[in-house]
Amino acid sequence: MSSNEIILAKYGEIALKGLNKKTFEDILMKNIRRRLKMKGSYEVSRAQSTIYIEPKDENADMDEAMDVMKKVFGIAALCRAKACEKSFDAISKLAKEYLADELMGVRTFKVTAKRADKAFPMKSPEICAELGYVLLEAFPHLEVDVHNPEVTVTVEIRDTHAYIHGESIKGAGGLPVGCGGKALLLLSGGIDSPVAGYRMARRGVHISAIHYVSPPYTSDRAQMKVEALCQRMTDYCGNIAFFCVPFTEIQEEIKRNCPEEYFTIIMRRIMMRIAQKIAEQDGAAALITGESIGQVASQTMEGITCTDAVCKIPVLRPLIGLDKTEIIESARLIDTFDISTLPYEDCCTVFTPRHPKVRPRPQDVEAAENRFDFTPLIEKAVAETEMKVFRIGGQVNIED
Repeated sequence: MSSNEIILAKYGEIALKGLNKKTFEDILMKNIRRRLKMKGSYEVSRAQSTIYIEPKDENADMDEAMDVMKKVFGIAALCRAKACEKSFDAISKLAKEYLADELMGVRTFKVTAKRADKAFPMKSPEICAELGYVLLEAFPHLEVDVHNPEVTVTVEIRDTHAYIHGESIKGAGGLPVGCGGKALLLLSGGIDSPVAGYRMARRGVHISAIHYVSPPYTSDRAQMKVEALCQRMTDYCGNIAFFCVPFTEIQEEIKRNCPEEYFTIIMRRIMMRIAQKIAEQDGAAALITGESIGQVASQTMEGITCTDAVCKIPVLRPLIGLDKTEIIESARLIDTFDISTLPYEDCCTVFTPRHPKVRPRPQDVEAAENRFDFTPLIEKAVAETEMKVFRIGGQVNIED
């Protein structure tokens, strides 16, 4: 690795922000430094809507750094680049040397130039034409294709240096985690809820997670599965506080005292009550669920209305209009799908009604729920909730 190879990361949505743009930039820089901390020593700086990541340690692994940066929300695109002095001779020499392997493996290319330093004597079209000629001479097998090139050679003339790089790769996009407040994710062992957490983190929301266990009806492996999902989500969401709620007694009392067709809706309502209490303790301003309209019986418009009736803070449902195929695609992208499909069931499958009420009326649900006073059990569940923190870079532990 050459000492002057760096990573250039370009903003996405942050570039459109107004007077508070610096706040978003500061959070993004902080997130980048935190993510790179375990990958070596790097200097992180910014200028002209670009972040410069320069290794300061000869043991720093640029491949690992790129993998980390691809998962940092707020970055639209990134690439490895090399810096040189701002002269055309230096640019030509560096382009031939640095991009030799990349150019030898393709047939077509083009050159683009970004001249942020307007004092540079050559304008962008001149840089493109002259450097294109230099590269054609150095690599005779190449042809110029300005419409669909296999490789785009980019020259960026900036404040202190010129930078040369090949193809950029797509970043995670969105907004930096931490700029959009904090919310508590109801995390089951299924496919949907991790994707919901990922999507809200992509909008800058800092995620905590809450999960309900019902031993002996649910196993230790079911809890391990959810914890593995939580750990995997830290790649995108950052550190996650995880709250594990004992739910057995509540579910047994629902079964003993409530009509079977309302089991699921009443269970969801009690989960929401508990989640709101935990959210208040954790400083979270909203709840997040993985619900998608019509996916299961409790996710009809009427079922969601009955669930939301007990909520005093917003319930965010980022998957509400997606179908299962779209959700699975996202789960594969963030590498949670294989964990989610392990055969360890969560408490939502305990005492599942044979014929759930698909279009419940709020007054009927309330009457069914009021057959038993769940308040003491709710308070007990909150008091006995256990919390642990999953941190970036931790190991995902789960037995297949």
